[in-house]
Amino acid sequence: MTQTLDIIESFGIQAEAFTNQAAFIRTVRAGVPGGVVRSVIKAFNNRELIARVLDISASNLSRVYRVKHMSRTDSEELLDMIRIYRQAIAVFGSTEKAIEWIKTPLSALSGESAEDLFDTFEGRQWVAQALRKIEYGEFS
Repeated sequence: MTQTLDIIESFGIQAEAFTNQAAFIRTVRAGVPGGVVRSVIKAFNNRELIARVLDISASNLSRVYRVKHMSRTDSEELLDMIRIYRQAIAVFGSTEKAIEWIKTPLSALSGESAEDLFDTFEGRQWVAQALRKIEYGEFS
């Protein structure tokens, strides 16, 4: 989990926001600084995914970087996506393996990749559920 925490800490978000619901909500309400988006893109090397999650064009991401506090909606979308990356890193033991799994189409997700589902709340919940099944050895 150390690698996961190192990545999260590099975003400037307290790790508690991903392990404590009250802290997550406080962080969303305060608004995530736009500069976090740049850090997330650098860490996960997926500019197009971040743009899709935030529902903007990839060419407009630089505008987000300068925002002092993103909206609640954008903050929650981004934090929820980071939470799933964090979960995947913990399950697979490395950032590289987690990213590979997130990009791979899976039968457990009806042939979609996890990243294809990150742009909706229900999709992220489905991915998180698949990760929990892997973590606990449930391969149904």
